[in-house]
Order: sequence, then C-alpha cells, then structure tokens
Amino acid sequence: MNFTEKLRKTQHTQNSLLCIGLDTDIKKIPKHLLKAENPQLEFNKIVIEATKDLVCAYKLNLAFYEEYGVKGWDTIEKTLELIPEGIITIADGKRGDIGNTAEKQASALLHKLNFTSATISPYMGFDAIEPFTASQQKGAFVLCVTSNSGAKDFQHLKISGKPLYEHVAIKSKKWNTNQNIGLVVGATRISELKKIRHIAPEMPFLIPGVGAQKGDLEQSVKYGCTNEGDLALINIGRSIIYVSMQRIFDNKVREAAEYYSHTINYYRKKYYSIV
Repeated sequence: MNFTEKLRKTQHTQNSLLCIGLDTDIKKIPKHLLKAENPQLEFNKIVIEATKDLVCAYKLNLAFYEEYGVKGWDTIEKTLELIPEGIITIADGKRGDIGNTAEKQASALLHKLNFTSATISPYMGFDAIEPFTASQQKGAFVLCVTSNSGAKDFQHLKISGKPLYEHVAIKSKKWNTNQNIGLVVGATRISELKKIRHIAPEMPFLIPGVGAQKGDLEQSVKYGCTNEGDLALINIGRSIIYVSMQRIFDNKVREAAEYYSHTINYYRKKYYSIV
C-alpha cells in the first residue's frame, strides 16, 4: 500500500480530514503542566488521548521540539509512540538539501523516528526530494503555496508565463511515480488552491492556515479535496490545542476538534457524494 492509499484508507476509516498540529509551545500550555517531568510530552499525551478518534493525522512542527536539543528529540519520539497505528504522522521540518544530505534527513525522520511523511522544500530540485519518496509507504509534502504573508516574494514570480508555484505543482506531479508525493497549499490561498487541484487532481494536499490564520475552511474543503471528497488534510493547531488554559482542558480540546471535524464533514457532504 503506497502512502496515498494509506492516507485515503485512514481518512475513510476515521471519517475525518482533520490534521491536528502539535506545535507545542511550553509558554502557551496550562501552567500546572510545567511541574511535570516533561511538560511538552504531558500536554501532547492529553491532546492525543482526547482527539485520536477524530483525526486522520497529527503534524509535529519540529522547531518547537528541536529548541530543547536531545530532550526535544526524545519528546518527538515518545509523542509518536502515543499516536495510534494507522494515523498519519507528519514531520513538519521543511527539509530539502543536496542528495547525500537529504538521504540523512529522510533516514532520521522517516526511518529512525518513523514518521509517515515529512514536509520538503522544492528549491533545490528533485535530488533533494527523492530520498523522501524512495519508499512507497512514506510520503513527502512539497511546499507549493504557503499560508504566510511572505509567500508572494518567490512563489508568485512568473517563469515562462506561469507563477513558480504552478511549476512546483507540475514538477511534483511528474515526480510522483511512487504515488507518495503531496503538496502544501495554504488555506489563505483559495484561488491558488483551486488552480493547483486542477493541475494535480489525485495528489494529497496538506492545507494549513485554518483557525488562527483565518483561512477559509469551507473553500479549503470545496477546492482542496479530490473528486472523491478526500486526500485533503486540513491542519488546525492553535485553535484546538490552546482552546483552554484550565487544569482540566481535555474536554475543551475535544469539543474544538469535534467542531472542526464535523464542520469539515458537513462541507464534504455539501460538495461531494459521500455518506
């Protein structure tokens, strides 16, 4: 089973397109957790336990863990052990370097830590991406159109009559011989999302930017899904994991995750023929 098939199976089994971003900032978690031996891990454990039946994926922004050196890497490893088998895991480190370096990056994230997939910068071309796609069971989400304000500095530059992000989408589709390459397309870029889905109708899309960044959830579902109403991962982080600072906060986290999961499915039913 290749990565895209695995993702599709997980989304159908879980009946969810929701991806929760575990971008765990110690400065933002409930204060009583700071007394724990590992506050990040304890927080992640509570969030995962409260939401694991509502998601298709968890995305860990590696920078929030790398800041703490060896302890941070240990937290990543132990967090991954808490995530149920079958749920997609995404190492959001935006890797991508010359071939032999990329091989080490891919080995660390996809094999030693055993993430299901990773985010990759396409700037250095195919040899920076290839090690992440060597195994059909592992996935690579290539940065295409990101949700940050500086995205237009390069991603919209015209080359041979097309913006750079279109070239990235076209190349990624060509490289996708193992059916394990996806694209990162921000929910704040709906017109671009619509265009890229037309270019790559059957590739997975990781869609950040809903929630704190004010991306359009309905339009992200409408234009981000395939014709089967799947293969879009709607990533939401802060609006779920930091919804409460109370000592007992898992119920609030679950309520927020339920809201987004159910709303996403409402839009799926509205625009696609799903049960």
